[in-house]
Amino acid sequence: MVTAESIEQTIQSALPCEWVRVEGDDGHHFHAVIVSAQFQGKSMIQQHQLVYRALGDRMREEIHALSMKTYTPEQWQVAEKSFT
Repeated sequence: MVTAESIEQTIQSALPCEWVRVEGDDGHHFHAVIVSAQFQGKSMIQQHQLVYRALGDRMREEIHALSMKTYTPEQWQVAEKSFT
């Protein structure tokens, strides 16, 4: 079964991230918050595409659904207050 921790590790190993949190407990549906300088200057769609590329075949073969919020480090400084 796919775990939130294994998804976090895959994202972090393929995409330089300042912070990643993945949650989900049914092995199929997950929610992620990802902070990366790589998102700077990219649209939300382009940011999500970077994450999908980081997950590669896992996204197609193992993960049924992944909702995500992506932030640059600057955006995260403002947004993280709602996560703490």
